[in-house]
Amino acid sequence: MDFTDVSLTALRVFRAVAEQGTFTAAAGSLGYTQSAVSRQIASVERMAGTELLERRRDGVKLTAAGHLVMRRATTVLEQIDATARELSGLPAQTATVRVGWFPSAGAALLPKAIAALRRTHPGITVRSREGSTPALVRALRAGSLDLALLGSEPPFRPPDAESPALILQTLTERSLCVAVPATHALARGDYIDVADLHGQQWIAGPNTTDDRLMGVWPGLDERPEITHTARDWLAKLQLVAAGCGLTTLPAILAPAAPPGVRILPVRGGPQEQRRLLLAYLPSPLSDAATRTAEALRAAAIELDIPR
Repeated sequence: MDFTDVSLTALRVFRAVAEQGTFTAAAGSLGYTQSAVSRQIASVERMAGTELLERRRDGVKLTAAGHLVMRRATTVLEQIDATARELSGLPAQTATVRVGWFPSAGAALLPKAIAALRRTHPGITVRSREGSTPALVRALRAGSLDLALLGSEPPFRPPDAESPALILQTLTERSLCVAVPATHALARGDYIDVADLHGQQWIAGPNTTDDRLMGVWPGLDERPEITHTARDWLAKLQLVAAGCGLTTLPAILAPAAPPGVRILPVRGGPQEQRRLLLAYLPSPLSDAATRTAEALRAAAIELDIPR
């Protein structure tokens, strides 16, 4: 038995583990049991004759052989998927670019870039998916994404310490803003003084592992009053419009704010800068990926207008 006998199912499971970073997360995304995922990975490694994944306490990491298999597996699986589409009567795609994005980038920037790309380069198809920064970085390194939109905040460290370092291009750098109901007293001015944020009610995201409360102004020297928690940005903004509280907002999301919401800068205290980054591996991009990157940059410039 050698690697030519490996199954497509095993390769799909291997790709999912490499992208998700853990056997448990891969099992959840595929709808498999964890033991089934373990068996498929054992099968792939047995046929490869070497370890493809380094098991660590915080998850898994591709070995050198794992990177090789991941690159080839991605190509094989994409070709199989393309063949399936053609056989089902769908038109063949001339070029496909895979883009990952963190949640707030998907609300305004990505749709705008894709719409422009369809007008200028209709032969390019963008396939995208949302993810956390660690998941998107793993997918870039595994070869299952071509480009990724990442968020970054001070002190603006690289998203990982792996080698080679990812290419990181800053698309925008703007101060964090606060979304307030249009009927709120703070909505009367053109900015909010940081001292006026004390004692407010907040709409925050679920607690994260680093104990940050996404949606609450950073550095408040009080225990914030959280009235609602929501992971989805649109839900947060609709709750703001309904007068349920305040939430922080990256400036790139301002165009997506619904009626009844004012997006205001905050003055006083440390500057809360946020960067929107375009990330990719330090290897030549395909022509389609280059065009897509250009469309993302153009959309970021167009959206980067203070309100």
